[in-house]
Amino acid sequence: MLRRFFATAAIAAVTAMASPAFAQCDTSFTLVNASGTTINELYFSSANSSNWGNDRLGSNVLPAGRQASYQPRPGGRYDFRVVFDNGRSVERRGIDLCSVSTVTVRGNGIAAD
Repeated sequence: MLRRFFATAAIAAVTAMASPAFAQCDTSFTLVNASGTTINELYFSSANSSNWGNDRLGSNVLPAGRQASYQPRPGGRYDFRVVFDNGRSVERRGIDLCSVSTVTVRGNGIAAD
């Protein structure tokens, strides 16, 4: 009986540590514009979402060679879309923000490190 009690207590402890409160990760990342051109629009949203949401730059732009920091919640995989000042855009889907700290925009795509 005592053995069953300790086994149940151990399972409960492990389950509590795996709860969403403990499953959070550091989602902060730096977006680097290494494209050689100005970014006019930036979108990123949960990979589970069916739309891009609002332009994260708002009325601002991100000139070539500059960077910006973000910390979306919750963690997980995110899709990214960038629109350059010439109207061209690049996308990257499924970036796991729990495992990267830098998202780099280049002229031919988006990289995650």
